[in-house]
Amino acid sequence: MPDSPRDSYEKVFSSLEKHHSWFENSIPLIASENIPSPAVREAVMSDFGNRYAEGWPGERVYAGCTYIDEVETQCMELAQKLFDAEFADVRAVSGVVANLAIYSAYSNPGDVMIASSIPAGGHISHGKKEHSGTAGLVHGLDIEFFAFDPEEMTLDVDKTKAKVEDLKSQGRLPKIAMFGGSVFLFPHPVKELADFLKSHDMHINYDAAHVAGLIAGGKFQDPLREGVDTMTMSTHKTLFGPQGGLVLGFDRHAEPIKKAMFPGLTSSHHIHHMAAKAVAFAEALEFGKDYSEQTINNAKVLAAELNNVGFKVLGEKNGYTESHQTVVNVLDYGDGGTIEADLEKANIIVNRQLIPGDLKANRHYMHPGGIRLGTSEITRLGMKESEMKEIASMIKDVVIDKKESGEMTGKIAEFRKEFQKTQYCFDNKIGAYEYIKLR
Repeated sequence: MPDSPRDSYEKVFSSLEKHHSWFENSIPLIASENIPSPAVREAVMSDFGNRYAEGWPGERVYAGCTYIDEVETQCMELAQKLFDAEFADVRAVSGVVANLAIYSAYSNPGDVMIASSIPAGGHISHGKKEHSGTAGLVHGLDIEFFAFDPEEMTLDVDKTKAKVEDLKSQGRLPKIAMFGGSVFLFPHPVKELADFLKSHDMHINYDAAHVAGLIAGGKFQDPLREGVDTMTMSTHKTLFGPQGGLVLGFDRHAEPIKKAMFPGLTSSHHIHHMAAKAVAFAEALEFGKDYSEQTINNAKVLAAELNNVGFKVLGEKNGYTESHQTVVNVLDYGDGGTIEADLEKANIIVNRQLIPGDLKANRHYMHPGGIRLGTSEITRLGMKESEMKEIASMIKDVVIDKKESGEMTGKIAEFRKEFQKTQYCFDNKIGAYEYIKLR
């Protein structure tokens, strides 16, 4: 017999509680994720989540927005201060929607955009239609790729300039240049390319989804001062907010972006998440510098230690990483998909990752040549350099030494006992993964 509604209801909550317990006893290394503070969680649970506030503060379509307007105005002001930006639109419900706002404001379907390919670190929201990439599939952009230097693990400036000139000769000059991406070990050469790209009348955007918190903390690069026009991001990676998006720019960008965001891309902009963004921005202003420094230090130590115990870590020539990310070539021990699954059984949570050379070797996303690790969440839990060495050793135990998952889960649970509270925040009265029951 199928489950009754009540049985299904109870199963949902059972799975939720099991998930919380699992992550209490795991090592979360997904570079795209972070753990919010109890204060951010409180804002997400508020009645703001049941309301609509279409439009701009003071210009709403609905009544009942008095306090929503207060919070959203504060949220924008905090974002502007955090990133030293003239303009901020906090209504994007994701980083993808933030990117769509830029595509909508500064290009038309059929225009060309130049960005990073996925094996070179690009994000699917920058991708081609035939790969179901947002830019191509949703907005109809024709995508070309920056030249990439796999040894330096960043964009090749001279070859990119040559590519742009070639596209110009074909009558296919890009309207948008999109820096940033999903695999992001080192700063992109914004200073080196900005004047050149602007001389060809391109709008330059920087997708800071992964490194936004590091930029806010003054520890990565400063795109708005290095020559970009606008900056987009999600708010839950190295920024420790709720899931959501943000668009930043200068005063001249305000009206095109506002119109693209509403009514173009959002109706309700998930107001409870907007409030939680404001809380997270305040936390980042207070604690972001220390957090960013520790996050990067942790990534560097983790990368070096993984290399020391027998893995091929990308970016060795330049010190492996300048961000929260570490990328590992695992082909000596299997493929990224298999190793991701093996680590998950041991409660070490990573993601498989396409790396340079995968497509030429006919390796695809399900079984690529690499894995990607991030230190954003484990740093938020209070881990430091010594813990990175322990984590590298435990990854070796699973991948190289093939230790049984049962042996490893117990070891990891013991390791995690000291790291159960969110750090770098004003309040941490409850555990980072503590399940809050309201029924």
